[in-house]
Amino acid sequence: MDQVVERCAGLDVHKDSVVATVRVPGEGKERHQELHTFGTTTRELLACRDWLKSHGITLVAMEATGVYWKPIYYVLEDDFECWLLNARHMKNVPGRKTDVADSAWIAQLVEHGLVRPSFVPPKPIRDLRDLTRYRKVQIQERSREAQRLDKMLQDAGLKLSSVATDILGVSGRAMLDALVSGTKDADVLAELARGRLRAKIPALREALEGKFRPHHALIVGEILAKLDYLDEVIGRLSAEVGRVVNPFVEKVELLRTIPGVDRRSAECILAEIGTDMSRFASPQHLASWAGMCPGNNESAGKHMSGKTRKGSKWLRGTLAESANAAARSKNTYLAARYGRLKGRRGHPKAIVAVGHSILVIAHHMLSSNEPYTDIGAAHYLERHGTEGYKRKLVANLQKLGYTVTLESTAA
Repeated sequence: MDQVVERCAGLDVHKDSVVATVRVPGEGKERHQELHTFGTTTRELLACRDWLKSHGITLVAMEATGVYWKPIYYVLEDDFECWLLNARHMKNVPGRKTDVADSAWIAQLVEHGLVRPSFVPPKPIRDLRDLTRYRKVQIQERSREAQRLDKMLQDAGLKLSSVATDILGVSGRAMLDALVSGTKDADVLAELARGRLRAKIPALREALEGKFRPHHALIVGEILAKLDYLDEVIGRLSAEVGRVVNPFVEKVELLRTIPGVDRRSAECILAEIGTDMSRFASPQHLASWAGMCPGNNESAGKHMSGKTRKGSKWLRGTLAESANAAARSKNTYLAARYGRLKGRRGHPKAIVAVGHSILVIAHHMLSSNEPYTDIGAAHYLERHGTEGYKRKLVANLQKLGYTVTLESTAA
């Protein structure tokens, strides 16, 4: 088998230990292999780095094991070319698995060029990724608290969410604060409505009549306090994201030109895929890496289920949100694509397809540094040819018993 890398190392990573195997030229055509076990403290990792340097290693590969690979990767990345490998791509023979064998197997796979590295973004993008992911978790936690709030109101017999669209708006928050303070009179609570909600005061009086006990007041008060805290956290994180993403603000503005992609979504997409699209051979490779395209499962000429592969849940979630927003846009290509697929494939698959299109568009835009140009909702009609499509529609109407006379709107 051809040797691709002359001096390489394989690391089998665990929480408290890392087994390193180096493969370097030996006598004649033989390969010399040596292994050593290190701890995972910073001092031990620096010793591992020096040991690898002493062997003249140029390429270090390690398996992606939870989050335990990160401190090792960060210590070594400045001195070596580091590869992070997908565990699914390097399965060893069953029944012969040990830490030493795994480390040697990784080194051999890299030596012969049998594996490809996973995408690890540079440091600025990694910082941005940590911030956007943590902000997303806090936003999700806020949504859960808002749902708990409505459940507690339902438990007390208060149907505020049936009348007010947003129970945490200005009017809803004033009513909830009054309830926690001890006000139970439905007429007084309904008068706290503001703006367009005042037109629903009779319905509010009826909805706010219930059995709101001190038990409910305690829990609702704690939920409101937590919601206020989460709003502050999300605000601080958003401010920090804005500071970190400032060097890439032009890329963010480019992504925002795509229908359905707002600033927060653009920041998340940039944090997940980075700004250097040369890391992905093509838009199709990027979509495959993200798990936003059908998989291949063929055997003996039969095609099995082609469900999408696993990808980054953070990127998939952001693309799904943007796809849902794009599907509601007016007179856009993405909305037309969603409408074309929903009828025969269903909503979930149509959303994945639109998310795939958004990701492909983002790849082209970040590569060419050009804003998005919408090809229009009539793209599919024009692609099939206006005259042919017109004849088809006329023929269908005639089959239903209609006499069709065509008149151009331009005339």
